[in-house]
Amino acid sequence: MSFQAYLDNIEKKTGKRPEDFYALAKKKELLGPDFTATQLKAWLKEDFDLGGGHAMAIWAVFKEKGWAGAAKAPGRKKA
Repeated sequence: MSFQAYLDNIEKKTGKRPEDFYALAKKKELLGPDFTATQLKAWLKEDFDLGGGHAMAIWAVFKEKGWAGAAKAPGRKKA
């Protein structure tokens, strides 16, 4: 399944796009420097009955947009 297919299926199931989940997470005060993928996954499972793959797709968007996850240190590379 493609990444976009995950996002499309999430929207079909919940009626929400990543931006909507961001707004809801912000409203619930879930976001912050220590917010993790595990916390997002638990919240999405509990409130929206989304599985791990779908949660990780949302997490990827959150990270891409700078909404969650620690920023990479300049010049740091993966080992």
